[in-house]
Amino acid sequence: MLALEFPPIENLVEWPAYFGDGEFFAFNKIALISVLAVVIPTVLFLLAKKEMVPRGLQNICESAIEFVENQVIMSAIGPEGLKYLPMLLSMFLFVFFGNIFEVIPTFQMPANARMANPLVLALITWATFIYVGFKHHGIGYLKEVMVPPGVPKALLPVVIPIEFLSTFLLRPFGLAVRLFANLLAGHILLVTFGVLCIAVWRLDAMAILVPFSFATLVALTGFEVMVSFIQAFVFALLTAVYINSSIHTH
Repeated sequence: MLALEFPPIENLVEWPAYFGDGEFFAFNKIALISVLAVVIPTVLFLLAKKEMVPRGLQNICESAIEFVENQVIMSAIGPEGLKYLPMLLSMFLFVFFGNIFEVIPTFQMPANARMANPLVLALITWATFIYVGFKHHGIGYLKEVMVPPGVPKALLPVVIPIEFLSTFLLRPFGLAVRLFANLLAGHILLVTFGVLCIAVWRLDAMAILVPFSFATLVALTGFEVMVSFIQAFVFALLTAVYINSSIHTH
């Protein structure tokens, strides 16, 4: 009987460099997917712009814009947040396309299952909502964030550090970890059931289980498509929420 062997965890997330191995400019599968996550939506929108009569591709692009506008900006910020539409739409599309490569053959890896992309996006969000806060409130933004109204003065030495940590440190950290952890967990889950399908197929005594394990793998693949979309939506929505909290601090 053949033993069931799972690949080491590093084989699931570490990829050899196409070039520049060991250098700061090393380019591997994650970098390629990240580039494609920028190029694909850019090309789609440029092609849609050339369509004189609204049809398939243009309708899809307009639907993406309307979705971010209505479900992200209007629900989290309001009309005054429409100026942030380009940024939030770009974030949504970049995260979604980076995620969806999890289910594309030969790639089968979400770029956001590595911490680099979520961390950079979280830092962009962090810089944006801090800039918005100072733009709307000046230096008083720090006081409005760290000194909630109605808090007794005796509690301020405790409240101020907590508010500072939660707003300026935990927000970007939580935003990055949420995206990274969800995509990594889904990737490991798909690999696990893929290995199980292969193992069951090779074991004659368990061949009857192949349809069930394969059906589970297909269902999980569909689930990962949904997760790819939801995580892109949640990332854009939380970014909008943080921007709104900097505009309306109370």
